[in-house]
Amino acid sequence: MISMERLTADADPAEIVAAAVGAVPGVAGLYGGLFGEVATHLVGRRVPGVRIDDVGNAEVHVVVHWDQPVPATAYAVRRAVARLVPGEVHVVVDDVAGPAEPAGHGGGA
Repeated sequence: MISMERLTADADPAEIVAAAVGAVPGVAGLYGGLFGEVATHLVGRRVPGVRIDDVGNAEVHVVVHWDQPVPATAYAVRRAVARLVPGEVHVVVDDVAGPAEPAGHGGGA
């Protein structure tokens, strides 16, 4: 996952969203889907778990930590992303990470 410190001036909006989501307490990581189908494809790289359409609507797929409340974590993700995109924000919680599991352990990041 991209950290806010590693963003450059030419960062894509999807990379900025990914970094903001990664900073939300309770988020274990972004979820790219079973076959990596949830992603923004950029030249030479991709941002798994984030899709932003031409109008500015964002779809964010996350993995939350098992000990965090899912609704509150999803709401915090939605608020963080809403500050960055002009359109609607849709948050999908795809998996829950246990204490020793890396993000996406259940099938895909």
